Amino acid sequence: MTDEQRVLDLVNDAKIAMLTYVDPSGKLLSKPMATQDTDVDGSLYFIAELHSDKVQALQADPRVNVSYSDRGSWVSIAGTATVVHDESRLEELWSAFTDSWLQGGPDNPENVLIEVDAESAEYWDAPGGSKVVQLANLVKAKVAGSRIEGDNETVEM
Repeated sequence: MTDEQRVLDLVNDAKIAMLTYVDPSGKLLSKPMATQDTDVDGSLYFIAELHSDKVQALQADPRVNVSYSDRGSWVSIAGTATVVHDESRLEELWSAFTDSWLQGGPDNPENVLIEVDAESAEYWDAPGGSKVVQLANLVKAKVAGSRIEGDNETVEM
């Protein structure tokens, strides 16, 4: 498995991201976002409202970081965000979960896609996926006086 595919697998396992962007005053802000889809080229897709503060800020400064954490794995992705008006793609990605957060469905012109073109990523993946295995590895490392070893790679996407 390539490092790029490993990043996408970790992202798809986590699903919920923290999207960090620069607001108009220059502060970094992070908002939780549900990842709707990923592409093999490293693009990530989210659904948002066109006139939200987040989308307005992304249109002014598209630099973002998207981070994920799930069961002993972490991913940090640096990239560029683009606001995309694509009703057919919105319809494809829309779900009951999305419907509970955003109004009007995919044909509402207020609902748009945020496409993040990943430029680089770093991931950390601790051995063992379950909390039980991670706890056992933690105890074993503590008793042996060693550190938990896992995978850590920086990837150009």
